[in-house]
Amino acid sequence: MTEPTKLSVALHNETATAQLMADLALLVGPGDVITLTGDLGAGKTAAARAMIRYLAGDEELEVPSPTFTLVQGYELPPFPAMHADLYRVEDESELEEIGLSPLPEATLVLIEWPERAPSAMPQDRIDIALTHRPALGSNARAADITGYGRSAATVARLQALREFLDGSGYLEATRRRMAGDASTRSYARLLRGEEIVILMNFPQRPDGAATYNGKSYSAAVHLAENVKPFVAIDEGLRAQGISAPAIHHSDLDHGFLITEDFGSEGVIEGDPPRPIAERYEAAVDVLATLHGKSLPETLPLGGQTYAIPLFDAEALLIEIGLMPEWYLPDRNAPLSEAARGEFFAMWRELLKKPLAAPRTWIIRDYHSPNLIWLGDRAGIARVGVIDFQDSVLGPPSYDVVSLLQDARIDVPENIELTLLSRYIKTRRASDASFDAAGFAELYAIISAQRNTRLLGTFARLNRRDGKPHYLRHQPRIWTYLQRSLAHPALSSLRDWYLANVPPPQSPPKA
Repeated sequence: MTEPTKLSVALHNETATAQLMADLALLVGPGDVITLTGDLGAGKTAAARAMIRYLAGDEELEVPSPTFTLVQGYELPPFPAMHADLYRVEDESELEEIGLSPLPEATLVLIEWPERAPSAMPQDRIDIALTHRPALGSNARAADITGYGRSAATVARLQALREFLDGSGYLEATRRRMAGDASTRSYARLLRGEEIVILMNFPQRPDGAATYNGKSYSAAVHLAENVKPFVAIDEGLRAQGISAPAIHHSDLDHGFLITEDFGSEGVIEGDPPRPIAERYEAAVDVLATLHGKSLPETLPLGGQTYAIPLFDAEALLIEIGLMPEWYLPDRNAPLSEAARGEFFAMWRELLKKPLAAPRTWIIRDYHSPNLIWLGDRAGIARVGVIDFQDSVLGPPSYDVVSLLQDARIDVPENIELTLLSRYIKTRRASDASFDAAGFAELYAIISAQRNTRLLGTFARLNRRDGKPHYLRHQPRIWTYLQRSLAHPALSSLRDWYLANVPPPQSPPKA
């Protein structure tokens, strides 16, 4: 049985309480339980309120004490939260009536006065015991934080985080929550005077089931398992003149970084969002410039080296396998063994050309959510690039597809073709031997591969991870897929898809 992990923190005022709870909020998620103990007036509600406001991104959010309502629910941007006060509970059987027995799933639960129902508290929880410390000031408290069961690791990580912030001089900084992504990473802006930086929490990726030739999915397709690839690729991109954020402080063992803040000005505009021509042109130029260089396949990393993984046939095939694994069952179109064999046989043949193409760095998620406009810089440096930890070695067409067939916004076909022509002309200008027709074929093949994978990925995010909002992107992915299947080199694949792959359901009307 896991031994509890304990951490004691002196809280001299409400600001210190808010900082502590923001740090903890960076590390917890839906399904976690935090209990708050202490005498009347010890600050339990203030601590819960600070965490809820941080997660809401709203310092003025009304967060009343649930003394009389017993339970108060909040639909917060990252996940739902529930704030309970058991002071008036006289029997544990009452917890069922107020929705706390069993505890709700996929919800962060904060419980004051847990000692009123001790046997109902889960084995995996974080307890924060608050006590007055008048010797330190009229509003001073001590917080004794204990992690039980699986939550012991969270408290150990909280201690490492606060030591990192203290050592880098940001323990007293104001925290502002930032939206995350589909990963386990989380982010906060740190404000210290006029300075603003970004705190990244990049925990070690948990091992998944070894269902792909003895590997987890993430290992098989070469997704970063910790923060080290991010640091190596970041420094590598900056060495090539590309605007990746400067890393000011790092704890590679625990996965914490403090980096430059690029702000939030993007490369799209409008509602529905659409590309801003000048900014997409600059983003294309970044790729054309990078792909025209001879790039190293290993990078320095803290006195050692990091070998960029090769995006090999196994990884590409496992990715496209997400479609028959997740998307086709959702559309009531499972494949027979014979059809499945045809599917992978066609793809093995199609992928030979991209795999034989000259290799470059594939940033992999090079699209609008991960591109920040830096208007005060010049040339390609105006495009700030983030989220590149999963970079691999592979065909240059991959990132061009990522940008010009953005999974999250509509890129009209005429804009896609104009920008594709810009990329090709730029490559030809620096290399007269650049094969434009050959690149167009590789672009179509990789487009079909990527969009096949995304149909499966978004189906998996819905069904396995409970994230149905990704389904709204499937019709767009389908449109991109039809564009690429129109290329003559993909005629056999197009016929197979026509016979075996139904289009996605239309999203419900608002």
